[in-house]
Amino acid sequence: MKLAPVSFSNIPLGRPLPFSLHNAEGTLLASRGYVFNEREALDTLAAHGTLFVDPQEVRQYRRAMEAQVNAMVNSQNTTLGQIADTQIMAPEMAPTGLGRLPDELDDPDAPIDWLDMQSRANTLLRDTKSLRFMFRLDRLQRDLGRVLARNPDSALFALIHLTASETRYYSATHAMLVCAMCSLAARDVLNWSPELETTMVRACLTMNIGMTELQDQLTLQREPVSPKQRAHIDAHAERSVHLLRDRGVRDPIWLEAVQQHHHVSAGPLGGRTPADQIARLIHRADGFAARLSPRATRPPMAPSAAMHATYFDEAKKVDEAGASLIKAVGIYPPGSFVKLASNEIATVVRRGANTLTPRVAVLVNREGMPMLEPAIRDTRLNDHRILSSVNYKDIRVRPDLVRLLALT
Repeated sequence: MKLAPVSFSNIPLGRPLPFSLHNAEGTLLASRGYVFNEREALDTLAAHGTLFVDPQEVRQYRRAMEAQVNAMVNSQNTTLGQIADTQIMAPEMAPTGLGRLPDELDDPDAPIDWLDMQSRANTLLRDTKSLRFMFRLDRLQRDLGRVLARNPDSALFALIHLTASETRYYSATHAMLVCAMCSLAARDVLNWSPELETTMVRACLTMNIGMTELQDQLTLQREPVSPKQRAHIDAHAERSVHLLRDRGVRDPIWLEAVQQHHHVSAGPLGGRTPADQIARLIHRADGFAARLSPRATRPPMAPSAAMHATYFDEAKKVDEAGASLIKAVGIYPPGSFVKLASNEIATVVRRGANTLTPRVAVLVNREGMPMLEPAIRDTRLNDHRILSSVNYKDIRVRPDLVRLLALT
């Protein structure tokens, strides 16, 4: 039997299981039709590690659910609420690690709509009391994982571009960028286990749910932070943990990482607890992403300058977590702007063989005129080497996101 992982959050409480649950060896843990009435009963399964389902059984269930919903839609006696409740009973299967999605359950080649992703992340972070919160979180994690596994440069380009160019959905975009950076660092540099990476991803996406609305407001606010706002900011990590517990989260590493992501000390990652390691990596990526974003009172910082601030810790020493982020995304990450030795202005579209030689697309020629079509340059060549980073506010052309994503 070929099995696929399923998220604990997608197992319905108080309703019969629509599919059987197995452990990694295929041993049956709970039969189809079994009813879990308490979240604690699910917690006892955690000792078995990741749960698995038979994809064929899931497909059969989905076909039956789709037929039921279609019949309800065509019925004149069915309310929209009844239809919505039926759809809630059709949980999506989600991978346990970012970017590890079974081919049987999703189309890995489906295009990513980043504006839709922003909107979904915004809904997730603002509607924390929804019964669909964990479902939305799993789905967002799954879709980010898909694009990071398939084309990480595209994900970095889109998220850095959106972070630097707009304030709409700031908190949501910020969370996704931190998630993408930390995931690449954890996987490609730090060699963390898939289980630790998964926990980190969830902490990245939910670290600021205790102040999402205020975070969005502060990007547009010209007045100094008020005492009331400061108190809200200082308490947001504790509030985020409280909201997660209300939604049934019991993972102590996830909760502690969220609790500590603003209070973890500098120093090497070795010897720390898993939660402390996650919190430190998030803390450094959090600061980088914040510097990239414009505010009503200041323009965004150039990514290279933000990277410099990330590389050194609070004592001006090389920071292991910050250094791992730079190794993962580059000094000139996709989505940033650079000036070339040819006097051309380009945007980085793909990381290179090392952190200093990314692939770039020229947007402004040496005469200062916008290019009708972006021209690819090899920054390993002396004539096209990167001279400096360019701040987003100094770019006189506004690049087409969809057009440039095709070059990543």
